[in-house]
Amino acid sequence: MPGGYGGMDLYYVERRSDGWSQPINLGPEVNTPSNEVFPYMHESGTLFFASNGHGGLGGLDLYMVDISGDVVGLVKNLGEPFNSSFDDLGLIINEEGTRGFLASDRPGGKGKDDIYLFESDESIIEAEPEALSTMVIAYDERTNERIPGVDVRIFQQAADGSIESNDFYDVELLPSENGDLLLKLVRKDAGNLGEPTIRTGINGEAITELKPNKNYLLLLSRDGYENAELRFSTEGESTSQTIRVPMKPKACTSVAGTVKVEGSDTRVPNALVRIVNETTGAEELIRTKANGTFDICLPFGHEYAVFAEKEGYTKGISKVSTTGTNNAEVLNVEVMLQPVKIEIAREPIKEGSVIVMENIYYDFDQYFIRKGAASELDALAELMKLYPSMEIELVAHTDSRGGEAYNLDLSLKRAESAKRYLVQKGIDPSRIKAFGMGEAEIR
Repeated sequence: MPGGYGGMDLYYVERRSDGWSQPINLGPEVNTPSNEVFPYMHESGTLFFASNGHGGLGGLDLYMVDISGDVVGLVKNLGEPFNSSFDDLGLIINEEGTRGFLASDRPGGKGKDDIYLFESDESIIEAEPEALSTMVIAYDERTNERIPGVDVRIFQQAADGSIESNDFYDVELLPSENGDLLLKLVRKDAGNLGEPTIRTGINGEAITELKPNKNYLLLLSRDGYENAELRFSTEGESTSQTIRVPMKPKACTSVAGTVKVEGSDTRVPNALVRIVNETTGAEELIRTKANGTFDICLPFGHEYAVFAEKEGYTKGISKVSTTGTNNAEVLNVEVMLQPVKIEIAREPIKEGSVIVMENIYYDFDQYFIRKGAASELDALAELMKLYPSMEIELVAHTDSRGGEAYNLDLSLKRAESAKRYLVQKGIDPSRIKAFGMGEAEIR
């Protein structure tokens, strides 16, 4: 189908709450400019397929790759005797990985593609490393007492330190000095990250299992305490683990704010919010996220004025008080803005705005998006889902290496690769136009 990497590609579909997703390309780790065909999904999460684009012994070779996790594993050639210098394809295998069938046109058969049976004393399915039993202990950093009822959320980190979850970040659009908007990913508040992985019991302990040779981020939250985080690696570990995490009691009250258009439920992204302590005169400046919300923790016992402003709107103000509150409360505040023209309210992100994505990287002379380098495209997809009428022009660039005509073609392929990624995330392709600028207008 259009938008692949060349030849025949392998795709998958996801079962979602509203039905089946559009076919999603397995990406350049699996697919090549040649052909990837005859997929077989094993119970272990291992995908077997045939390809003539990963090198090999000749013709179509049989390969395996673990796709059971959030990240596609390394593609592995099955080698001899499964592969030959001819076409080898169509492998199926039993649950134990010791007996199966394949087709091949290698010499010695009865005709063209013959079916072969194979048996082995040892499984060809790579055994999953034994998980490490892990105890998480949350304790009060002042008293050293253990804390019950702490929500612990555990996320696996990619090699570049990013979190391998599309639900981990919110989107922020920040203005730059030249007027462009910078797309930034901001970690969601713990309460918006879904159900916790585990929760500490009455003794402040919780037990889970972690995979060996992985990096993790642990986020701990509980009413009355500041959120705590800890990075933990199981590299080289083979025995049970204990993780102790100190938590600091909060000395403030959480405030959840929203900036809206007066008289409607339309939210205003990228509004500047100024919070003034009316007792001390101290100020805090923050901006609303792409969904028009902001979060802050304010000291006890004060009255605050909350101002919001954005170009095209009159300024708005609201009040909030932390007098008599405690560190377990969440105060809600709304600030209403009046648009100067009604059209502005219908266009939360101004038409013609330039949104800069700084962290989408391609290797030299390549147009495949690097593994782990698509987080900002994930954010852009979420932004486009938040604003269904939003249409974009994707403009890609290259550096100055290579010839001018070649770089122009390469930049177009890069833009089309980014478009393909967004379409796979559920964005209608008619909302996206792709352009290549080559080495011109390098930012």
